[in-house]
Amino acid sequence: MGKKLSMVLVLALMIATATQYAAVFSTEAAAVQSDAIRLMVDGRDITEAAAPRIVNGRTLVPVRFVSEELGADVVWNNDDRTVSITKGSRSVLLRIDSRLVKYMDRDTVYNLCDVAPKIINDRTFVPLRLVGNALGVSVGWHDPSRTVYVDSSQPSGIMPFFDMTISSVASGQTIDGTTDLQSAFNGGIPSGTAEIKYILIDPDTARGFVVARGDQPSASYRWLPSAGDRGQKLLTAAVYDGAGNFLAGHTVPVNVSLNAKVSLMGVTDGQIVTDALSLGTALNFSAEYVKYEVTNLDTGKVFTTAESDPYGPYKWSPMMEDNGTLSIRPVAYDEYDQAYPGQAVLFELALPRKLALAGVSEGQTIARPVTLSASRNFQVSGTEYYMRDPLSGTETLLAKVGYVSYKWFPAPSLIGARELYVRVYDTAGNPYTSGPVHVSLTGTPKLLVEGVGPGQVVTGEMKLKGSSNVALQSISYILTNTVTGVQKAIAGGIDPLAEYSYMPVYSDAGACTVKAVGTYGNGSRITSEEIALRIYMDKIYPAVPVTEKSQFMGLASGLARDSQENTGMSAALQTAQAILETGWGQSVPVDKYTGQLSYNLFGIKGSGSAGSVTSNTWEEYNGVSYRIDAEFRAYYGVAESWNDHKKLLLTASRYEPFRQVMNDSTQGAWALRRCGYATDSKYPLKLIDIISLYDLRKLDEVGI
Repeated sequence: MGKKLSMVLVLALMIATATQYAAVFSTEAAAVQSDAIRLMVDGRDITEAAAPRIVNGRTLVPVRFVSEELGADVVWNNDDRTVSITKGSRSVLLRIDSRLVKYMDRDTVYNLCDVAPKIINDRTFVPLRLVGNALGVSVGWHDPSRTVYVDSSQPSGIMPFFDMTISSVASGQTIDGTTDLQSAFNGGIPSGTAEIKYILIDPDTARGFVVARGDQPSASYRWLPSAGDRGQKLLTAAVYDGAGNFLAGHTVPVNVSLNAKVSLMGVTDGQIVTDALSLGTALNFSAEYVKYEVTNLDTGKVFTTAESDPYGPYKWSPMMEDNGTLSIRPVAYDEYDQAYPGQAVLFELALPRKLALAGVSEGQTIARPVTLSASRNFQVSGTEYYMRDPLSGTETLLAKVGYVSYKWFPAPSLIGARELYVRVYDTAGNPYTSGPVHVSLTGTPKLLVEGVGPGQVVTGEMKLKGSSNVALQSISYILTNTVTGVQKAIAGGIDPLAEYSYMPVYSDAGACTVKAVGTYGNGSRITSEEIALRIYMDKIYPAVPVTEKSQFMGLASGLARDSQENTGMSAALQTAQAILETGWGQSVPVDKYTGQLSYNLFGIKGSGSAGSVTSNTWEEYNGVSYRIDAEFRAYYGVAESWNDHKKLLLTASRYEPFRQVMNDSTQGAWALRRCGYATDSKYPLKLIDIISLYDLRKLDEVGI
């Protein structure tokens, strides 16, 4: 054993010396050493037939010439670009442009070489040390003559290229759930290391998926295996510098055989629950979504929640009708829609009755309409909204409805302090009354305009409607040109509650205001506030395609793959986002007034490399949504837009949770939602569906 170790050290020194004196042409992957290196195999000089090359500081030799000189058989498979070398009971399988090497003798051993086999001038070149490993022969270096010696009379074992190991997982280990990944660097972390990646590789293709990554090479990382990971795989750790250059690695064979475990969080067996629950799941595998099955054991009622975040909380607000002995069971689903039910938890739901008036707050001054509603945790058959004078105790019924809200615009006759409350009737007809909310009423006559809002750019028909706390007898709408001061009535009539329409004409164009004027009582007039807006009558440019729909997949996936190489962010997720955000590239914002194409694929507001374009966004005024102009970033091409969007996700502090899992398309999709990227609760599921439907996960495949 000591003799073998000595031979290993000597050989390592020889190779290091060879590397020290090798010159590299940085612009050519297969640059040739100007001061030629001789190659001697079992005493025979084969330099002329098999001249070594220097690539990235490593000595490469043509594998066929050296192997056949040593009596080995070499077979090239053009279909999968592999080279098989066999000598006696030993064989080795190499792949062009892959560092993964498969050695076969009594046992099968996988290893990583420092330079992947390459084809140079129609010949396959491999690292010199790999020849020694493959054929079990000694390799030496004579510095004065710059000669490499291969000696088959001196046997040699398989020498690893790197002094690095995956320390947390044993060779042949069965992976049945959550696994901690950690590496040891006995000779120290390679200089310049910026990132470590753990890649689960299919040994038959030498390609796989990044299952964990980070910038701390010695740290422990969590791997949640997925259903698609099942089978015999190679778990590979690889470290890279800041430019993405491979520095070192190690690989071990593993057997992924999931023993899926799903546990409910947020409630325990026997617990008495008196309020809403925040549920969650503890999973030992990567799930696409979870559902919660709730059964009332007293009534037999069963319901199942919608698909929800498998890694985040789910807020469940039960009703009093649900009280009793309940069972909740979490069910997780994998990428094949296979269900994995967890253990049910039994608990007692004992909600006390809760009723409160919503829509107003304690001490609020009310000068505009408010929408009153009943906040309750039980079913009702009727709702009544009341106002009470705290001085006289007089109670006034404001509205009697079923179980809906009520929009209340206090009349000007109501002034001063008041108490508001709600009374409801349960399904048995029993009344329940909320506590009071103390408010102050201004007693001011008010007239509001609905249908347009401040800052709106009107490009077509205006729909106008009035709302007042006095009984109007008539209403008219006045348009004022703010430059000339010219006013004109554009709509109105004796029905003050009707919706009136007005189609602007070209002479109306420009900055203007709209107000309503109403009459009530004995001819009294009331005027609304003036709403500043702009009328635009020229051409409006709509969103346009950035490319043909049939070509967008290729465009987006190409940008995504480039970005993945530089950032580690899932290419599948990036591509799905672009498809969803732009409708397959068919709806990209342009400047609505000039037609300038923004190339903005992700709707980011502000100013980009090409300035801004003016497009639409939504606001709300007097309870009605309307569109206003907003500035969106403009770029000189889609690549700039793509990179800017990734920069946002990679640098903004709010997206730190996303960055922890961004290599995984499913976990990343849910993390984006938790980080507040989208308000749509279905946003992650939409992305996951796109990835599944178009088989985008293959974009995340990487080699080593």
